[in-house]
Amino acid sequence: MSGNESRVQAISQIVNRKLMPAQPPKRLEDMWATDVFNLSKMQASLPKSIFKSVKNTVQTGQTLDPSVADVVAVAMKDWAISKGALYYAHVFYPLTNSTAEKHDGFISVQSDGSVISEFAGKLLVQGEPDGSSFPNGGIRSTAAARGYTAWDVTSPAYVMETDNGMTLCIPTVFISWTGEALDKKTPLLRSIAAMNKAATRVLKLLGNTEVAPVNSSCGSEQEYFLIDSNFANSRPDLLLAGRTLFGKPPAKGQQFDDHYFGAIPERVQVFMQEVEERMYRLGIPAKTRHNEVAPGQFEIAPFFEAANVASDHQQLTMTILRNTAKKHGFVCLLHEKPFAGINGSGKHVNWSVGNATQGNLLDPGDTPHSNVQFLVFCGAVIRGVHKYGPLLRAVVATASNDHRLGANEAPPAIISVYLGSQLEDIFEQISKGGIKDSQGRGIMNLGVETLPIFVKDAGDRNRTSPFAFTGNRFEFRAVGSGQSVSGPLVAMNTILADSLDWIANKLENDLANGTELSAAIQTVLKEVMDEHGAVVFGGNGYSEEWHKMAEERGLANLRTTADALPVLKAGYIEDLFQKTGVLTPVELESRYDVYAEQYLLAIEVEAKLVGSIAKTIIYPAAVRYLSDLSSTIAGLKEIGIELSKTTAEKVATLVKSMMDTASKLSDALSKHDFATTEDHMQYASQTIRPLMDEVRQYADALEGEVADDLWPLPTYQEMLFVK
Repeated sequence: MSGNESRVQAISQIVNRKLMPAQPPKRLEDMWATDVFNLSKMQASLPKSIFKSVKNTVQTGQTLDPSVADVVAVAMKDWAISKGALYYAHVFYPLTNSTAEKHDGFISVQSDGSVISEFAGKLLVQGEPDGSSFPNGGIRSTAAARGYTAWDVTSPAYVMETDNGMTLCIPTVFISWTGEALDKKTPLLRSIAAMNKAATRVLKLLGNTEVAPVNSSCGSEQEYFLIDSNFANSRPDLLLAGRTLFGKPPAKGQQFDDHYFGAIPERVQVFMQEVEERMYRLGIPAKTRHNEVAPGQFEIAPFFEAANVASDHQQLTMTILRNTAKKHGFVCLLHEKPFAGINGSGKHVNWSVGNATQGNLLDPGDTPHSNVQFLVFCGAVIRGVHKYGPLLRAVVATASNDHRLGANEAPPAIISVYLGSQLEDIFEQISKGGIKDSQGRGIMNLGVETLPIFVKDAGDRNRTSPFAFTGNRFEFRAVGSGQSVSGPLVAMNTILADSLDWIANKLENDLANGTELSAAIQTVLKEVMDEHGAVVFGGNGYSEEWHKMAEERGLANLRTTADALPVLKAGYIEDLFQKTGVLTPVELESRYDVYAEQYLLAIEVEAKLVGSIAKTIIYPAAVRYLSDLSSTIAGLKEIGIELSKTTAEKVATLVKSMMDTASKLSDALSKHDFATTEDHMQYASQTIRPLMDEVRQYADALEGEVADDLWPLPTYQEMLFVK
């Protein structure tokens, strides 16, 4: 059998595949949130007093009246059954970056043996999955299994449709029997509350008498790859690790920049349209779609939403992308670096804060130099990012994101703030003692009468910055494509809460001593820039000069997850989370343990796959080719034709080197006597990963030498370009 028979069959199936017909487009208004039990549906189905109670909880954060649960549960059940649902699920987000759900039926057996559909308030409010079977960092032992899910009324319930029917899904938090958070939602809700409390203090000090609850908003751009399932199913590394552990770069990759924003392939566009329809039905405001830089890479981005809902919707988006891809014969890859040599995928988190009375608190307006409210909140962000930059690096630290950070498609591991020339100039004026004015936006005249004259932004964008101001928000570009956005949002909300509290304390002290408000604000902002201005950088974050400059400024360069995760154990980080009430020391320690374990397991799985694929797939193909080559050379020599043995010798050398290194990798994996988790992570980073890379180096070189009809794995050329 030919070594590449599966590749030939895959290409044939792809080429002859019939395109799934796109469904006739529907009006957005007819689709929007049809599968969501939102406030408008509650208003139509709940008594007025009950609806008012729920609405107050959702919009103002007031404590939910327990007496309303039974009424809401019945209305929610009736609505879900009318949509075809027979089951409900408490949906929660454990410390795995994935979504978990426990399904229960509405069925209730009566004494006479008959059944009815029933859903009581206590079932809506509380569930009980196993608290020890999910990663918990030692909070729960195997023998201590009880855990609880609790209804999050601020995120609407919805029905999720699959080929097997509809299920009512209820967003919940997940906590242990002892009360610790085992999930990503609970700390997010706490961080929003902490930020709201601190922001309200500052806004009132600035003279606002009416202050609505302050919330953070999030709009997360999702990058992903689509690979035909015929190829993906023939790649053990893609199936088990989510990325290719082997693969020679094709002659053409992304160097022509012809894929970015190019015409979307027809098959992909049909897939995208179904994704968007499903998102619209679930109330997820998908806004943008386009080809990304790398071949086979795409992006979808939503409109901004409240952070908690946006986080839930982001988890749903990843689920929808994966499930819909299967229907269209694709595998959706959310790994940060599925292919070497071309851009990986990120999830840029656009973050801002605001409320109903003061609006977007990070909107500078037309005259930012006189917008005191904006300057105070922007100054708080600058302080927070400088003081807690290592934390921001730690919350995006994963084995997969290590492949991406610092490369030319992602920001460096050094956390800095980009403000743009206009704001940078304003804060430089502040550091010198006063603000006079701000740079204007300017007019763009394109020199063609038929083209419009338009106002250009006052500052450029900087794609090399991990934390960049982009007009009325900050964009955290270092977040990985497969991550939950909850962790980054928790960190950003918490460091902002801390900085706002610091500013409020300073202002209160100065005002109590008779200082005028404007002078007090000037003093506190100058102190921010004097102590924390080192984090502001507007240049090329990829340059060697910046790395040297950052070191001189005292900014950490935590290149790997092994370097970054121990930040979670630092005393000042523990103090930050404890004083804001976002995470207890026990909860913070559990997250370090869970994320360290996930890092080590990810590398272990990949290392085992490298050894297995090298030994059982690549080695036999290379030896078969070497045997054929040797026989051919010997046969031709017998009839007087001399062929060079260079290729055979090269292949033999590469095979031996690959197998010797694979053996070293296997031996390295057997080491288990580490004094600390930190030592184990550094060993994985500095010993295991380099050995994996070395095995790959020899294997990829073999791919360039072995006859194509013997090569067993789908190639980069096929996976990236055959659609």
